[in-house]
Amino acid sequence: MTINFFGEKLKAVRKSKRLTQLDLSRRLGVSKGTISAYEQNLSYPSIETLVKLCDILDTSADYLLGISDDLPFKMGGLTDEQMESVLQFISLIEKANEVIDNNV
Repeated sequence: MTINFFGEKLKAVRKSKRLTQLDLSRRLGVSKGTISAYEQNLSYPSIETLVKLCDILDTSADYLLGISDDLPFKMGGLTDEQMESVLQFISLIEKANEVIDNNV
């Protein structure tokens, strides 16, 4: 992974938190255009802003920067059936990735 994935990851995490660019920009204290530029990889946040982003989005800088693919998420509020479905889906993706890695 490279920092080129920063914008995609930021957008995905923002959407998973059900925040619009405007919502995030207000909480972060920047313009909506700044969030848009981050998501398009046209610019990148300062370290201070990155720390605030991680706090607001409840994610790690390692994830957003592509250092780690581990996406922390909480399954609170999900039923047992929903949690089981999420875990099964993750397992299927991991198995598919193993097959792809073995064929490369």
